[in-house]
Amino acid sequence: MINVIKNFKISELSNTKFIHPVKVTFNQNGKDKTWEAVRSHNSVAILLYHEEKNAFLLVKQFRAPVYLNDSSKMYTYELCAGLVDKDKSLLEIAKEEIDEECGYAVDINKIQKVTSFFTNVGISGGCQHLFFAKINESMKIHDGGGINDEQIELHFLPIEKCDELIFDESKAKTPGLMFSFYWFFKNQKEMGL
Repeated sequence: MINVIKNFKISELSNTKFIHPVKVTFNQNGKDKTWEAVRSHNSVAILLYHEEKNAFLLVKQFRAPVYLNDSSKMYTYELCAGLVDKDKSLLEIAKEEIDEECGYAVDINKIQKVTSFFTNVGISGGCQHLFFAKINESMKIHDGGGINDEQIELHFLPIEKCDELIFDESKAKTPGLMFSFYWFFKNQKEMGL
């Protein structure tokens, strides 16, 4: 997929759907302080290991905030992920995101919780819940790519190329993605891989 970005403009937000800018005032150790923050949804992210390809299935997509800060970054490399904005369990949301973004049907009982951590701690402080699942071609149900107007490209990364991606500063990626690789390699023997 070739990204062509035109008419990139910046305007102030007033009525927002997913994030809510706020001004926070507080007293810390006797000093009055002010902070600008954003209220946002928590999220789930899933490291997907494709057994037959011996590769991770990542999503590759255009992210306007990254482009805003560095217009040389046309794509980000990310884990399959989604917002916790539905009245469903974290596992149900993870399963749904694997289907929508990547096109695989994974049994909810085969999705493993890894850990949770906070992201963007200076701006939003949202909690991301990290999961892991194995996939194979027998689970493939459609091409993926997201829903509505999402333009998600699937990217298989052979596991031996992880270090290359982690340290390639020309490619935008998330800390959660890099942490999930660390977790995988630290635990792969226990997983029988």
